[in-house]
Amino acid sequence: MRTKNWFWNGAAIGLTVATCLPSMARADDAPDLAQLVQNPIAKVISVPFQNNLTFGVGPQSDAQDVLNIQPVLPFNVGSDWNLIARAIIPVIHEPTLGPGFESTNGIGDASLALYLSPSHPDGIIWGIGPAFTFATASRRPLGQGKYDAGLSAVALTIRGPWLVGALVTDVASFAGPSYRRNVHQMLVQPFVNYNFAGGWYLTGSPIITANWEAASGQKWTVPLGGGGGRAFRLGKQAMNFQVQAFNLVERPRYAGDWILRAQFQLLFPK
Repeated sequence: MRTKNWFWNGAAIGLTVATCLPSMARADDAPDLAQLVQNPIAKVISVPFQNNLTFGVGPQSDAQDVLNIQPVLPFNVGSDWNLIARAIIPVIHEPTLGPGFESTNGIGDASLALYLSPSHPDGIIWGIGPAFTFATASRRPLGQGKYDAGLSAVALTIRGPWLVGALVTDVASFAGPSYRRNVHQMLVQPFVNYNFAGGWYLTGSPIITANWEAASGQKWTVPLGGGGGRAFRLGKQAMNFQVQAFNLVERPRYAGDWILRAQFQLLFPK
C-alpha cells in the first residue's frame, strides 16, 4: 500500500546550481542563492529536511508522514568533472492498514544516487550515474525488503529568472528475500522555478512514479501542484524554505488524495 518516497528535490526531488555559477562567492546574492537550491546536482554541500504529509492514505483515509533527510556531498573528479552524491534517509509514520493493525513508525529504505556532471557546462547542465536502494527499514511495513540498482539522470537550463529541468530514475531489485515482491520502479520529476528579487521564488516539482510490478490500473502516481519559497541567510548561514501542495490526480488504491510538502534546507557553499 505504501508508495515509495523518492524525493530528490531539493528535487525533488525535491529538491542548487553552483555548477553553473562562475564562483561560489555569488551565493552571497539572494537571487543566485535561490538558483543555488533549485538544481539537484550543484557543487555545494547541502542538507535538506523534506517533510511530506499525505492525506487520505489507507482504507481509513489516515495521514502518512515521511521526513526525508537528504544530504548532498560534491566531489571534484579532476578539473573537468564533479561527482555529486545524494542520499535519502526516510523517517516514516505509516498509518494503520485496517482494523486490527497498528500504525508504524521508524526508518525506511535508504537510497543513494551518484551523478557525474561536467564542471563547466555550456547551456544545458546535466548529470548521470547509478542509483541504489538499500533494505534498511527498521520495520517490515516501512520498506520493500529488496536491494535495487539502476540509473538516474538530470538535465536543466537557466534562462533569466527561469530554471527548468527534469530528473529521471529507474531501479529494479537485484537481491533480497525471495518471499518479498520484486521491485521495478521509475521516477520522473519535472521542475519549474521562477525567481524574484530577494530570494523569493515560485516552484513546481511534482514527483511522478511508476511501479512496473503493480497490477494494471495501480502502476502510476501522478501529482499536480506547486508552491513557493525563499532562499536567504541567517547571519552567515545560507538556507532555504519552501512549501508545495499536490493533488494526486492518478494514484493506486489507498495511496492518498493529496500531499503537503515542506522543506527546510541548510547550504554550505565551499
